[in-house]
Amino acid sequence: MLDVLRAAAESDEGLAAWLKELADAGEPRAAAVLPEGEELTEVLFDLAVPHEDVNEIVALRAHVLGHDDTRWLLQRCVDALVRDLGEPGAQPRMPVLPEELGELGSCFYVFVFLAALPYVRAYHRRRGIPEGVARRTLADLGRHMAVHRRGHGGRGVPVPSWNALHFRGELYQLGRLQFQRARLGARMGEAVARAGLDLGPGDLCLSVHIPDFHGPLSPEACDRSVALAREFFPRHFPQERYEVAVCHSWLLDPQLKRYLPAEANIVRFQDRFRHATTYGDEEPDDTVPIGFVFGDRDLPVAGLPRRTRLERAVGDHLRAGGHWYGGHGWFRL
Repeated sequence: MLDVLRAAAESDEGLAAWLKELADAGEPRAAAVLPEGEELTEVLFDLAVPHEDVNEIVALRAHVLGHDDTRWLLQRCVDALVRDLGEPGAQPRMPVLPEELGELGSCFYVFVFLAALPYVRAYHRRRGIPEGVARRTLADLGRHMAVHRRGHGGRGVPVPSWNALHFRGELYQLGRLQFQRARLGARMGEAVARAGLDLGPGDLCLSVHIPDFHGPLSPEACDRSVALAREFFPRHFPQERYEVAVCHSWLLDPQLKRYLPAEANIVRFQDRFRHATTYGDEEPDDTVPIGFVFGDRDLPVAGLPRRTRLERAVGDHLRAGGHWYGGHGWFRL
């Protein structure tokens, strides 16, 4: 495995930097122990890993533990993941591994998260996180494996650095929405400060995320989630002050209002936020909405389906020569 990674790192600076960070970190302080037997299958079910993936994940366990290089990588990834556990913004690198590794590469981070599970569960207990919230938060791993299957037709974790937030105690599922303990960036911090709040770049905020496969993004569901967040974070993180919620998403692109009616859930979600930037002040990223709406970022624009109002909006806009942009907004908690 390490031979493949080193070969890929010769042309991938990010992968090379990650391997160097792991090698330079010294001896790991955190143990990397994987559940086995029936305990392993039960844990996989707890994490909502798709049933059709369970047998293969169980079989891969022996491969991960049976080779010196995979054990070395597992141990150091777990150590990097749980170091500074719970500290907002201290997330380690977790790059997507080369395709040459096959399912060992696409599923490797499942084992990293399995080995990190005891650490994040202990963190949740120390913070008094309700069991239901903890369970639903960590089950996002299985949801993302379902997203991977929809887009790639196989098993794996599409964006391991995203699921690292859950297993570091930085992100929580509260109803329809997810809330990440984060810090204001330069642009968002300046926008909040201009509005008269005593906040700026580097100050704490809650970053709002909209998971797929969670039902309609209705105003009622969003209201409930925000109400839960207003109660949850002061109770479980009393030393931290969260005054604003922010969102960075293509769903905040104001062009969507050209295609969707005012009562549409996405439009009403947009209306919660004060935009922090001038529209179109950054590079377009058309692949992001294609990936979220149709499941595969690489689908050709000409053949995108038109089954729903949102599918028609995304595809028709691109076919007309337009582009989609990430939106950035905030509201006061």
